[in-house]
Amino acid sequence: MSMTPLAAIAGAIWLSFTPIYDEDEVPEYTLPDPLVTEGGEPVTSPELWRETRRPEIVALFEEHVYGRWLPDPEHLRFEVVDDEPEALDGAATRRQVVIHFTEEDDRPSVELLVYLPNDVEGPAPMFLYLSFWGNHSVHEDPGIRLSQRWMRGHGQGVEDNRATDASRGSRAANVPVEMILERGYGLATFYYGDAALDDADRYREYVLSLFQDVDEERGPDDAGAIGAWAWALSRALDYLETDADADDERTAVLGHSRLGKTSLWAGAMDERFAIVISHNSGCGGAALSRRRFGERVSRINDSFPHWFCHNFREYNGREDALPVDQHMLIALAAPRAAYVASATEDLWADPRGEFLAAYHAGPVFDLLGESPLPVDDMPEPGVAAHGTVGFHLRDGGHAILEEDWAHYLDFADMHYGR
Repeated sequence: MSMTPLAAIAGAIWLSFTPIYDEDEVPEYTLPDPLVTEGGEPVTSPELWRETRRPEIVALFEEHVYGRWLPDPEHLRFEVVDDEPEALDGAATRRQVVIHFTEEDDRPSVELLVYLPNDVEGPAPMFLYLSFWGNHSVHEDPGIRLSQRWMRGHGQGVEDNRATDASRGSRAANVPVEMILERGYGLATFYYGDAALDDADRYREYVLSLFQDVDEERGPDDAGAIGAWAWALSRALDYLETDADADDERTAVLGHSRLGKTSLWAGAMDERFAIVISHNSGCGGAALSRRRFGERVSRINDSFPHWFCHNFREYNGREDALPVDQHMLIALAAPRAAYVASATEDLWADPRGEFLAAYHAGPVFDLLGESPLPVDDMPEPGVAAHGTVGFHLRDGGHAILEEDWAHYLDFADMHYGR
């Protein structure tokens, strides 16, 4: 029996939202080649990559996925509101900095928390970590200022969508501050809600309001929340360039989940980041869209319409029509180092699709004289593969844990020759 056109359309819509969790159901797909220009010319030299193909790929991601990168602020300034040289029982210097984007104090700003190891000579290499729960959530240190921004509750010491003292250190298991410092690294972090609230109705209240008319509908390729969060990461790096105790030339950008998507986009657009790290970033992050495994383009656009540009919705159920896929985003980190990580139970993020994206970025790294992933098959859980591209799979679910940080620190040690 043949279906009516309406039934066929309904079936297609249903299929575009239905997640795949069985490798046997993954459709055949062909990935766009990062080393062939839009005009069909093979990219055979670093110069052709740098001058032609890389700008093409950046423009495609801007137009079809993340939206146009926001301009630099005209009046960037840094207000140091705390400078404690004997924090954490003398192990660290703690700095808290308000990053202002305008001349007015009451306009959008980001509050950056910085910990610097006191036993390191010279500027410390840094991890810049974008936080879901505010600076105060990463450690019980009573000197950390409580975020005054709106944030979701979820039992993390948040009442009436405002942080309380009970939320101090609520996410310390996700950010092992002492371990980072003991390994000789500094940590800089800020709350993603400082840049854009993760709310489809309010996401343009802060950073995006500086560049968009929030009373009007966003343009088809205007940036959404991911664009605002990534832009703010670059502004945090602007501050680190001014801090003599932080090594801005050895700074890794890192995010988990939707903030892993953000770190990849920030690392692609801001080539000052030395290492670009994606943790459990899934669809729209490190996972190949064409696999349609776990979360899919249609589902993510329907659930989170404020994350990407509106043009991305044109590919709901049409992943093969995308002119890019996520291996090309990872390739934009080259020749700098890039790292992708996932977890065995996090099927929504498609661990194999994340591995394959890192793997298929390899030819670009190879062209630029850097080492791609040193393995052809996804490593077993707990076993890290480290070239200029790195990957590991961890047992467990959707979270960033001390075990993951240990791999990132090892990876940074290798690339910095420490």
